[in-house]
Amino acid sequence: MNNSDISNKLEIHKCVLCYDAPCSQIYKNINPERIIRAIKFENQKGARMLIDNKDTCLIKKENCTIVCPRNVNIDKIIKNLIESTDKLDNFNNIDLTTYICGVKLENPFLLSSSVIGSRYEMCKRALSQGWAGVVLKTICMMPIDESSPRFSALKDWDESFIGFKNIEQLSEYSLEENMETIRKLKREFPSKVIIASIMGRDEEEWEYLAKEVTKAGADLIELNFSCPNMKHKKTGSDVGQNPYDVEKYTKVVRNSTDIPILAKMTPNITDMKIPALAAKKGGANGISAINTIKSITNVNLENLVPEPDVNGKSSLGGYSGRAVKPISLRYIAEMTNCEELNDMAYSGIGGIYTWKDAVEYLSLGCTSVQLTTAVMEYGYRIIDDLIMGLKIYMKEKNYTSISDFVGLSKNNLVNNDLLDKVSIEYPKVNYDKCIGCGRCFISCKDGGHDAIKFDDNRRPIFDLKKCVGCQLCRLVCPNSAISKAIKRINK
Repeated sequence: MNNSDISNKLEIHKCVLCYDAPCSQIYKNINPERIIRAIKFENQKGARMLIDNKDTCLIKKENCTIVCPRNVNIDKIIKNLIESTDKLDNFNNIDLTTYICGVKLENPFLLSSSVIGSRYEMCKRALSQGWAGVVLKTICMMPIDESSPRFSALKDWDESFIGFKNIEQLSEYSLEENMETIRKLKREFPSKVIIASIMGRDEEEWEYLAKEVTKAGADLIELNFSCPNMKHKKTGSDVGQNPYDVEKYTKVVRNSTDIPILAKMTPNITDMKIPALAAKKGGANGISAINTIKSITNVNLENLVPEPDVNGKSSLGGYSGRAVKPISLRYIAEMTNCEELNDMAYSGIGGIYTWKDAVEYLSLGCTSVQLTTAVMEYGYRIIDDLIMGLKIYMKEKNYTSISDFVGLSKNNLVNNDLLDKVSIEYPKVNYDKCIGCGRCFISCKDGGHDAIKFDDNRRPIFDLKKCVGCQLCRLVCPNSAISKAIKRINK
């Protein structure tokens, strides 16, 4: 990352990505909100492609900082992009087509089963903007009554979500309303993939729902064995924690439909391979993972009620967002590396905000990914940078199709005893980028191996007799001035 990139990132942290942004009304030939959004979603090169080199004076009358509610220096961001040396190219020849259980997707990006896919009008808007498909909010036959409020969040300093909690249940719409949604979406978007998420309380309900969504025209069925918020016992994650029930209900659905089946797994379990194997035995074609993690995000210190506060009470809820991605990747990797499960299709869910997150899931063996929390925070519009960022990455890596890199990283995950224990990669400092802040020094001194000293110019010097190559200094450096040494040194 060069200094201009860092400068831009620091500036755009102030941007709140306004709807119908005032700054975009000021510029003549470009859309500043779109450009800043690209940078915010790790699509720096895509942002550069949105600017013509000749457009160096683009403002109508006044500086757009004047109309920005957060005083973002948009002129500075645009200037840094224009002066950058990123190579521009045509990425239209990249094929993002992929498949889920044999069903074709125009790109890997799906809306996961939640409120963002609960209404026809919302789904229509998302599909029109470029999403490949939608997993509808779970259809059921049980009465659904929800609490208010039903969301809480852990936030970073810039007010963005670190983690998100919901205590929401299933679709509040009737069975017929949901069937009509499926029918209308398939009529209007025949090439898009409509996945019906269903949940029953007994075998009869699972069978009936499977038959109904099949008749309505769903492309796949996702079995919700994982919602952690259910009022009704022996539903949701209660089922997902019981391999016997997973197999039983999967088999009922398999005998009731001829379309592919995904089993959605709960992370509220020690070994996800066990229910996944049960789903396979019951006839599932693929696995969706993960659903949300049972959690308490925070407690209000004024009244000591956990959030969200529903008239003075709360409950455990499902945790999602950026914070859950490492947990989800772990479960995906364990399943895709399981020989008995390597013929299943995988749809990855959990903490996906950018194209980079998506590539991680794809590289571990998924052929599609599903998003909710990022959409709830920033809207369907994030599909622009998911697609553009993925295309640029593939072009730079000489990949022409998604299948070129699906699963390539899963075999690089081994047991700890198989890791190299005989060499050390010492850190290396780029003193041109070092700002002498001392973050590496204090972290190593108090949290590492006390292997760093400062010279008279506040430059870090490593004591290689103490340094063990843990790389903590590199991780805490705020200016990316520390890297791994190229040469490995044997102990």
